[in-house]
Amino acid sequence: EVPISSFMKLNPMPKVSNINRVDGKRVLEIKSDVLTGVLADKKLKEIEAWLQENPVNSQVTVKFRGEDEDRKESQSFLMGAFTVAMALMAIILITQFNSFYSALLILSAVVLSTIGVFLGLIITGQPFGVIMGGLGVIALAGIVVNNNIVLIDTYDSIKNDFEDKKEAIIRTGIQRIRPVLLTTVTTLLGLLPMALELNIDFFAREVSMGAPSMQMWKQLSVALLSGLVFATTLTLIVTPCALMWWENVKEKLRTKFGK
Repeated sequence: EVPISSFMKLNPMPKVSNINRVDGKRVLEIKSDVLTGVLADKKLKEIEAWLQENPVNSQVTVKFRGEDEDRKESQSFLMGAFTVAMALMAIILITQFNSFYSALLILSAVVLSTIGVFLGLIITGQPFGVIMGGLGVIALAGIVVNNNIVLIDTYDSIKNDFEDKKEAIIRTGIQRIRPVLLTTVTTLLGLLPMALELNIDFFAREVSMGAPSMQMWKQLSVALLSGLVFATTLTLIVTPCALMWWENVKEKLRTKFGK
């Protein structure tokens, strides 16, 4: 046996390493990626559940950054933008219609149309993305408001010509079903290629399905398509029913206080 010191010499040297600090606190970053087809949000929830069952040292603070941080920032921005848009629309509608009920009816159609957005995403198996899904909801609000304004404005202009308010509502639906359906159908036809991931190259004269450039737009188009179909049903059925209900309420109030 030969001692290792016979042919080696050990010299103590400082370890080469970096200590990262943010705001005076030591920071250790752990980075990872997910497999293809796996949602990062799903794995993040699994990690959060694991941390709750296996808590770390109380002096250690765990903070998720990267995609999760960007998603929360985008969500905060879009929620603020949607709130401001709804508030501005409410002010304009109340000013134009001079009726809180008409404004509330139109804005409620915008909120209810989001049910169609989620149903469409569930049926097609698409996750709800904060950016594309949120933009789809905000874009949908403009179309829904326009269709309901057309219907309610027509009713306000002809309701005094009929003693029976039910007949006035039916006449309104007959007059405005064409522009409402035209808006819906033309929008659906325009969004259908994106929803089907259809890519048309006019220069090469090629048509391809599932192009990478179209995948990011699929969620936006599906949200708009499904939400618009659902909102059109609300506009042509629920809105006239709500107008009839309000006329019945006003008639009962007049009868009650008239006595």
